[in-house]
Amino acid sequence: MAELIAVPLKKPSDVDVIKPLTNVIKSTYSSASNQKDYTEAIAEFSKLRNNALWRAFEKYESSLEVIYSYYDQLCALEGKIPAHELQIPFKWKDAFDRTIFGGKLSLTISTLAYEKICVLFNIAALQSSVAATQTLESNEGLKMAAKLFQQSASIFNYLKGNVMMVIQQEPTPDISPETLGALSSLMLAQAQEIFVYKAIHDTMKDGVIARLVSQTEELYADALKLFQKEIFRAFWDKEWVPLIAGKQAGYRAMAEFYQSLVCKNNKLIGEEIARLENAVELFKAAQQRSNKPHLFQNTANRAQRNLTEVKKDNDFIYHEKIPDIKSLEPVGKASIAKLLPLPEVFSSNFKDLFADLLPVTVHQALSSYEVRRNELVNSEISKLREMTQVLNSVLASLNLPAAIEDTSGTELPQSVLEKAQYVKVAGGIRTLENSMKELPELLQRNKELLDESERMLQEERESDDQLREQFKERWTRIPSARLTEQFTVTLRKYREIINNAVTADKVVREKYENHKESMEILSLDGSDLINAVPTGSAVQESSTVAQLRKLMENVETLKTERDAIESELKSATTDMKTMFLSALAKDGAIDEPNLSVENIGKTYGPLQKQVRDSVSRQEQLIAEIQRCHTEFTAEQSGSGSLRETMLCKLASAYDAFKELKGNLSEGVKFYNDLTQLLVVFQNKISDFCFARKTEKEELLKDLTTNLSHTGPITTPNIPAHHGGTSGQSQPVAGQSQSGPSQLPYPTHFQGGMPVPYGAGPATPYPAYIPPPMPAAYNPYATMPYPTPGNYNPYQGVPPTPYSGYATLPRYGGNQHPPQGHPF
Repeated sequence: MAELIAVPLKKPSDVDVIKPLTNVIKSTYSSASNQKDYTEAIAEFSKLRNNALWRAFEKYESSLEVIYSYYDQLCALEGKIPAHELQIPFKWKDAFDRTIFGGKLSLTISTLAYEKICVLFNIAALQSSVAATQTLESNEGLKMAAKLFQQSASIFNYLKGNVMMVIQQEPTPDISPETLGALSSLMLAQAQEIFVYKAIHDTMKDGVIARLVSQTEELYADALKLFQKEIFRAFWDKEWVPLIAGKQAGYRAMAEFYQSLVCKNNKLIGEEIARLENAVELFKAAQQRSNKPHLFQNTANRAQRNLTEVKKDNDFIYHEKIPDIKSLEPVGKASIAKLLPLPEVFSSNFKDLFADLLPVTVHQALSSYEVRRNELVNSEISKLREMTQVLNSVLASLNLPAAIEDTSGTELPQSVLEKAQYVKVAGGIRTLENSMKELPELLQRNKELLDESERMLQEERESDDQLREQFKERWTRIPSARLTEQFTVTLRKYREIINNAVTADKVVREKYENHKESMEILSLDGSDLINAVPTGSAVQESSTVAQLRKLMENVETLKTERDAIESELKSATTDMKTMFLSALAKDGAIDEPNLSVENIGKTYGPLQKQVRDSVSRQEQLIAEIQRCHTEFTAEQSGSGSLRETMLCKLASAYDAFKELKGNLSEGVKFYNDLTQLLVVFQNKISDFCFARKTEKEELLKDLTTNLSHTGPITTPNIPAHHGGTSGQSQPVAGQSQSGPSQLPYPTHFQGGMPVPYGAGPATPYPAYIPPPMPAAYNPYATMPYPTPGNYNPYQGVPPTPYSGYATLPRYGGNQHPPQGHPF
């Protein structure tokens, strides 16, 4: 059996993946279009992790398929869960854990990328273990060993170039680039060694075997240089470096031996003797360096027998001169073992547990599209409702249509009776009062959630700053302020939006107080309502009155058309999911801005034209109403001014009641929906703080362990028998490499909360996706709308409200009501 080295596995730690994964999937994929329950899939993922990571220590070939499946699942999940979203404190111990080694014994990082790195390391280590146990007397065993050693070498080489970009801090010694480079070199040498066994097993030509063996010796020489670096003096297993040194000398000897067989066939007796003599000496050196007397013993015995025989023949028959070994041509090399590209999927029967989750790029594109679409829809609806508000205010100031319905002078106009009936059926003014009493409690609940989130972040940041001050440069983890930057931005946005909500609440209260008396009159029954309105002169029928009635019909038609346009704006949809998926499959990337603008234009362009036409028609309609009303006022000289004033107030009160009823209903919904958003936000901060706490405890443990040493660790010297001899590569010094009727309340969750854990110069923050914010229609917006040329949901030019009416700010955010809050 060949002496082959198997790399030890990293030691994982149990960790709860269910809660953080549930939180991030619920928050990221919580729209109505994706309501699938992933509870079972998440539980299965947790079981898969436990099975894969612990089964690996059984070191069976069947264990490879299990860990392959887990790694493939990690890769698939990473493409669907934003890397900065998931906060799971993955803790992995050093594979070469030795207390005498002065480095970090474990490392905890809360990213899927770090978990992938460690799992990939264990895949390579397990491959080396399975390869080392293969039976080399059979073709199947030889093929499997060669394949696994090459794959292992390729993985270690891949990790060498990628590990620091992932962890961005001091790694544990086993995953340092220097260690990974050395392991890759060793695995490649062992793969080439297997090809030598295969060539011998297949009785290939001596020259071919000689070249294969020569390449094996070179690969072991390269590995020996790396393994003998100063930084590894007390790191490797005590048998590794002697065995590598022995194999390097032994395969040099084998190359000479098989080349001597070529010389024998070609009758080159002198060269044959020179190579055999060198081979015999090198075999002895190999056994001495490795401390294994049996190493290469069979081949060494063959070389000694051949040398004895050929010397005897030369002394009696050929009498050829024995050349100096240094003057002979070096044995050629044949490289078969190579580094392979990593497969896209390791497992042969991989099943994606989260196949229904969209790729993160598609999800982010859809979130961005929804923001753009909502902004456009809200803007167009805002224009319609604002113009309807202007129209209502003009009619109320002119007491229309009540003025042309007052035919008796004592009985109330039909339009006023209908308005009063609507108010009474809706519950009257008491309904508004009850709703307004509900808002302060809801506001306080949201404020407490946001305060707790801020407290957790502040506590985590202060703890990190304190320990950084205590340990100075030894406190190597990423500063909290850098990791929580987007959390802080999100907190500020929520604070800002709650400030605007409180201001909106105050305006609602002011509007209620301004129209309270008139709304109470509209809430009266029968005769009480009639008695509350002063009497006046009856309307005199005329062509002007008839024309005004016709214009009032046109007003109702215009309002009905606007309701239809608003409904179409809300319901119009485009299958952007399919479009983005197709673009991703075709080009490997999504040109989201161009696709969004193009499809928004196709879907909403005709509706935008209808909005513009409606606004234009209103301007003409108002001008005609004002002209006719001037003529009507001149004709109706007997009308009572007190009655006219009261009817105008009642008309304004009716409009105000409808607005307030919608405002307060949406206000309650807004605060309840905001609670859901803030609970998700708080969960993410809680996951983040827990992950940082676990990482902090591990780093403190490492620092405490290192400080407990009484002095520097003495690095043992390399044994003298590791020194170079003729043909052996010498060790080198190691080098470190290093609306009037609605307010804007949320209707669904949008993209995930940005938590850029592990971000840094080497891996810049991912594209910022705005956190979930109330994003429905807001006719009172003081928060700006985006400009087309430079999209940002928090920047742009606000719409200009009608100058005759106060505008309410956008609802949203979360904080205590300011002093003087009316509730």
